[in-house]
Amino acid sequence: MAVSHWLLAPVLLLLLFVMQVSAQEPGCSVENNRPSVDENNPIGYVVTTVHVQQGFTAEIDPTSPDASFFILQGSELQLKQVVDYEKENFLLVYLKCYSAAGQSDSLEIIVAIVNMNDNSPVFKETNHTKVVPEDTEVNATIIVREDLSASDDDLDTIFYELTTVDTDGYFAIKGVNNPEIYLRRALDYEKFKSTTLLLYARDRPVGSTETTNTATATINILIEQADTKSPWFQPCTFINTEKSICISSPYTGRVNISEVSTEPLILEPGPIYAIDPDYTLNEKILYSIVGGNTDEVFSVDANTGNLTMNKAVTSPDSFLLQVMATQANNIQKYSVVTVEIKVINKSLNPPYFENKIYNGTTYVGLAPKSFVFQAGDPSTPLMIAAVDADFPDKVNPNIEYYIKNSTAFIATKDGLILTNVMLQSPETLVIEAVGKDTVSVQEASTVIKVDVIPAPDVTSGKIYTVKDMAILGGTLAALLLIALIFLGVMIYKWYGKPVKYLIRKKFFKEISTGYHNQSYKQDKHPDVSIKQHQMTENGNIQLTTCVPEQPKLSLPLSNAEADIIPRTAIASTITFDQEEKEEEEEAEAEEKAEHEKEVKSILKTDRHVADDGYKAVWFETDVDPDAGERVKVIEDNAADDDDDSDQDLKKVEEEEEEEEVYDKDDDHRGLGVSFASESPSLPAAEVVVKMSRTDTVAEDDNSV
Repeated sequence: MAVSHWLLAPVLLLLLFVMQVSAQEPGCSVENNRPSVDENNPIGYVVTTVHVQQGFTAEIDPTSPDASFFILQGSELQLKQVVDYEKENFLLVYLKCYSAAGQSDSLEIIVAIVNMNDNSPVFKETNHTKVVPEDTEVNATIIVREDLSASDDDLDTIFYELTTVDTDGYFAIKGVNNPEIYLRRALDYEKFKSTTLLLYARDRPVGSTETTNTATATINILIEQADTKSPWFQPCTFINTEKSICISSPYTGRVNISEVSTEPLILEPGPIYAIDPDYTLNEKILYSIVGGNTDEVFSVDANTGNLTMNKAVTSPDSFLLQVMATQANNIQKYSVVTVEIKVINKSLNPPYFENKIYNGTTYVGLAPKSFVFQAGDPSTPLMIAAVDADFPDKVNPNIEYYIKNSTAFIATKDGLILTNVMLQSPETLVIEAVGKDTVSVQEASTVIKVDVIPAPDVTSGKIYTVKDMAILGGTLAALLLIALIFLGVMIYKWYGKPVKYLIRKKFFKEISTGYHNQSYKQDKHPDVSIKQHQMTENGNIQLTTCVPEQPKLSLPLSNAEADIIPRTAIASTITFDQEEKEEEEEAEAEEKAEHEKEVKSILKTDRHVADDGYKAVWFETDVDPDAGERVKVIEDNAADDDDDSDQDLKKVEEEEEEEEVYDKDDDHRGLGVSFASESPSLPAAEVVVKMSRTDTVAEDDNSV
């Protein structure tokens, strides 16, 4: 089948086009014609690989701008020089490709140089010295920014840091990117006279993990002392660690009354003297008295400060002078001190020691402040004493003592010598002691020889202190208190009942005899009514009287005390001997025989019947005048009361016999009296009177 010419024509055209394109393809090529290379590369570094077509040859075009940096080794394009970003940012090279048929091509390659952090910051000057006045104001600039700025060829941002060795806080920089140094705190020449600062410049922030390059600059700061302080009187004491403030003590001196001293006065703690604390300046000091100089008695040398007298002192009053020290170049720099001048009577005789040498003994290992004892008498502390002939008894109360040439011992104001340290080994020490008259400032000295000997053996192995003794004393006191309490309990147990009995007996006896019936003061015999009056055969008379009811006590009584009162009152009855008892029994027998006889009224004409507990004797209105001396007995529960009283009396007598060892004075002969409580619920008390002579009866009858 024949091919159509219409179809053959397009195929031929396509084939012709392909052949033409193949003839125009370049003879060499690269994967990346824009490669990058880090600066500071090694020689022979491969920049890129060149692909060359068969039949073609490639080479570097010598007319390329940077052809000197490259070399073509086979198919590799290499650097034959070290590149530096700070010098070349990129390199341009051309490659030529040609064939034997005469075809030639050109290939352009641009190499970018990558900047690496390979340069450190650089200061214009690495050492600076700056003199700074002491009185420079805070926040003032010490070194300007331009003098401290660093540069970096890598064009990195610079970060600064300032450090000091021993003066932190005084100097600082304005910012992390601003190295200007300024003053943060006021300077003090006494604290430091110079310091060194270190300024660091970095191309990375502090703490960065990237490679950091650092430059260092040294700044030497010299402090120049300025005139900032007023004069200081000497001696003085610093009151702060910086030693910027020094406080002086007052001066003291003495003058004799009515006497002019031609020499400068001797003062304590020394002569008047002031210095300029700004040592390097050391300005001249001038002195003057600005107060307290009454009558212009004293004057001071303006240049030396010596204090002298212009006239004698006529008054014993002390002087308080105000002395001022000023700088000659600046009167505003001044200080004032007090000078006390005491006026005393002239001392005619200085103190002295009667003993030129004292001998003492102490022991090894004693604690400080232990006594030094007299040699040969280890129980008596060593005491030195200076005498003064100006005093009648040679005892000058103004003398004080001190040790002059040793720190191992001290002397008290009273002259006792004490150890000041623990002495470690036996030895003999010779020290000088001084006695000083604090008023006249006169001194006397003596020598003390102290033998330090081994301490005596202590069997217990322990030395008891005052605290131990106090504890022991407290323990013994507690034991003594316990013993006394125990002894009191035992005494109470064995003797408490008798003692309480005697106390109650005495108490209620006083109560019973301390109250009187005030209801019948108008009667001749208000507290006695005759119940019976009868003559016994042997001439004895028995009178039984009833005591009227007494007012109630104002003291509140408990039930137990109320029960005790009647018995105690009965117990207070005065007992009789055996003979009187027998007579009493005979009298009672006769009384019963005469019980029905009438009694002549001697006290009252009417009977009180309203009060059952009350008993009285009254005049009967129907008494027969011819009845004679007969009496009538009124029956009013008297028998019951007598029985109760007799029973109580016997019981009390038995108790008194048992308690006879405690109360031997209860037995009395003669008159016997028995009191009973006068409360309405109790039987009326009786008073029994016995007389042994008939004359007595007659006297009673007459009185009745």
